[in-house]
Amino acid sequence: MDDMTSALRVAVVGAGPSGFYTADALLKARSDVSVDIFDRLPAPFGLVRYGVAPDHQKIKSVTAMYARTASDPRVRFWGNVEIGRDVTVAELQRHYHAVVFAYGAPDDRRLGIPGEDLVGSLPATDFVAWYNGHPDYAEVEPPLDGENAVVIGVGNVAVDVARILAKTADELARSDIADHALDALRASQVRDVVIAGRRGPAEAKFTTKELREFGELDGADVYVDPRDLVLHPASERFLAEQQTAQRNVEVMRGFAARPARGMPRRVAFRFLYSPRSIESDPSGERVAAITMERNELIERQDGSLASVGTGELERWPAQLVLRSVGYHGSPMPGAPFDEQRGVIPNERGRVLARHAGAPLPGLYTAGWIKRGPNGVIGTNKADAMETVATLLTDDLPSPNDPRPEAIEHLLHRRGVDSIDFEQWRRIDRLELTLGKEQGRPRVKLVSRSDLLSAAGDALYDPDEDPGITVPIPTQDDD
Repeated sequence: MDDMTSALRVAVVGAGPSGFYTADALLKARSDVSVDIFDRLPAPFGLVRYGVAPDHQKIKSVTAMYARTASDPRVRFWGNVEIGRDVTVAELQRHYHAVVFAYGAPDDRRLGIPGEDLVGSLPATDFVAWYNGHPDYAEVEPPLDGENAVVIGVGNVAVDVARILAKTADELARSDIADHALDALRASQVRDVVIAGRRGPAEAKFTTKELREFGELDGADVYVDPRDLVLHPASERFLAEQQTAQRNVEVMRGFAARPARGMPRRVAFRFLYSPRSIESDPSGERVAAITMERNELIERQDGSLASVGTGELERWPAQLVLRSVGYHGSPMPGAPFDEQRGVIPNERGRVLARHAGAPLPGLYTAGWIKRGPNGVIGTNKADAMETVATLLTDDLPSPNDPRPEAIEHLLHRRGVDSIDFEQWRRIDRLELTLGKEQGRPRVKLVSRSDLLSAAGDALYDPDEDPGITVPIPTQDDD
């Protein structure tokens, strides 16, 4: 509508899937709505850009739908704006009827074992962000000069990082993996990758599609111990009810029956093992091995299975240990937070005060920071719709200054170089152009300086920042 001051104004914090699904649900529910989407990174799309594996381009195509949402005249994108630092939550409440926290669960869960902080032991989430070109993780430099890597966990993130470690440079070069990661992995000395799960193969959380990809690797054999595929009776009953688990076990039985091809790398799945400590080399600083305890499955009274240690310990060589045991939310300054669950306390998306449990007017949440890190990308759609339905039934507080230009003036006064969606399109076009020149889907810009430079020379002066390496495209380049 022409007078956006009278529209329902909503600020969405986070430009990942849950943020865009929230915006889309608002647009479909109300014509008189104005949605501003904020993200602390210059580039939108959250985990689709920085979490989905670079060799899974089909999954990333969902960004076309998010781009359509961002192109609606009722939507504005504010990239490179960190809520809690550049703008406070209280300040957002002065300019919007509602604020929706949809910033995901960016932290990792720890193993809580000795040696976890040695060089060479790191979260799989850091490794993923590194190879996907996240600006904050470009300097991670995972040690790839050893032959042995161990991945703790059997979810999709675990198999993603193992697959990236096992792929050849030629395979990786066909993806949009970050250039610095491609260079490092091209020189990688990793030859043996072990994926370890604390329970059995029937209880593994990865999906069949991701599992099958190991059988298609150009330069790696895949190994499953046939003894691990002799299932507990309760696992057999579980298998009869779960199609994904059935398919997974069938694929793994196929792997176990395949003769080795003599490939230079090997990926091994090991089940019924839990990490107990990570051992250092003689320097006391770097990972040299990991001690694993053999588990057994026991059936609880309710029929569920639990893994318990047998006391039998094994020492596996490892110079790289990647833990992939789940994500965990982080607090937002100005919003309540449940430290134990790693979420913002809420009821159907309505944010609740931490202690009293009363709703906080005008504050909402969606996605992983609402419900915890579970589900696939599409799961966030129904989740966002629930939050929006709650929001639209509430009596919302009136903002002191709902003018659309008010937030722009605030950011300008503070010297914040924000990125709008048209500027993001400029970055996008440059990445696609660079990718086309190399026969790749895209070549990602990684540093904030390069991203801001590509967005427009008014944001960054190359003379003041000699680190800029990306040319600013001219009109002809577009």
